[in-house]
Amino acid sequence: MSTDAYVHRIAQGVKGGPLLFVFHGTGGNEMQLLPLAGNLLPGATVVAPRGDVSEMGAARFFRRLAEGRYDMADLARATDKMKGFVQAHIHADAGVRAAGAGEIYGLGYSNGANILASVMLSAPKLFSRAVLMHPLIPFAPGLQAGLAGREVLITAGRHDPICPPDLTLRLEAYFRSQGATTELEWHEGGHELRPSEVEAARRFLSAVPVTGSSR
Repeated sequence: MSTDAYVHRIAQGVKGGPLLFVFHGTGGNEMQLLPLAGNLLPGATVVAPRGDVSEMGAARFFRRLAEGRYDMADLARATDKMKGFVQAHIHADAGVRAAGAGEIYGLGYSNGANILASVMLSAPKLFSRAVLMHPLIPFAPGLQAGLAGREVLITAGRHDPICPPDLTLRLEAYFRSQGATTELEWHEGGHELRPSEVEAARRFLSAVPVTGSSR
């Protein structure tokens, strides 16, 4: 798979620092989370792809049949394509990352959280840490032993009309059952991002200090 499989932007970090992939929500683009990512984890190299599916002009990463009803065949297509894109960038960046250094992180919001979660279910070793902001996984994932030892932060709104709290709790329970270290951060609002969950993401991603030198 090519590093150019998606329209994307890269913000270069320090040599030897982590790679952070960020995935926007429906109607966003590669710029939606790029400034936030740089603020959350200074020094990381940030890769931000743009979804290749248009829903009445709004960019998404996979098709859906209705709110909360996914086109599962297209989700499988998109998952394979995104997995290849991430792997290609990890390979391309390997030359400037010291052996054993440079963790691979993921952060996604809404539709972006859903494609990130789907990639983790397919290739659990790709990301050592993942932030899933307002994810909606309406299906029951299969067993995935490779998630053991992965670290996952889920953020959500208790009154989110798009991502029902019971499905958020089910996803949290799923990751725990597979051996992932899982945190859940609630706020009292809906589908919007709030400062408390941004701060939770900052704490979660910066638990390992970024070290390295200029590229």
